[in-house]
Amino acid sequence: MLDVSDDVMGVITQQIEARFDMRLSELRRAVTAAPQANGEATAIVHWHGLLAESQKALERAEDALVGILESQPGELDDPEMEAAHRVNAAVTARDGRAMVVTYLLDADAPGKRAPGPWLGASPAVRRGPALQTSQPTHAVAPAAPARRGSR
Repeated sequence: MLDVSDDVMGVITQQIEARFDMRLSELRRAVTAAPQANGEATAIVHWHGLLAESQKALERAEDALVGILESQPGELDDPEMEAAHRVNAAVTARDGRAMVVTYLLDADAPGKRAPGPWLGASPAVRRGPALQTSQPTHAVAPAAPARRGSR
């Protein structure tokens, strides 16, 4: 049986190794020795570690669910449903962390790159301000005299 989770971890690990042109174990050692040297590498190694922890938690949750299902075939009751929900939560956590790592690896991801001169000015610069930025001119009207004794 093909383990898809190992495939995901393997692919992401290969992407990290290709990006930094070194094995992940070497990158971890470099980041541990000098975490401020490359903030991007530090973030990627950190999130890859969290991803690996999530993967292990998912495998434990799946093993527990399989054990329950093998020992108690039939309709699922509350404990089995809780185990299934734990698997779903573990998948969600693992997938979210995998998305963070892939985002960190993608240099062209939205929000990671400023528009260059080849794109021209940003739409905000071309349009100008949304609100008037200069003081409005008001005609100064003479003040009305105050009334006295009208109480």
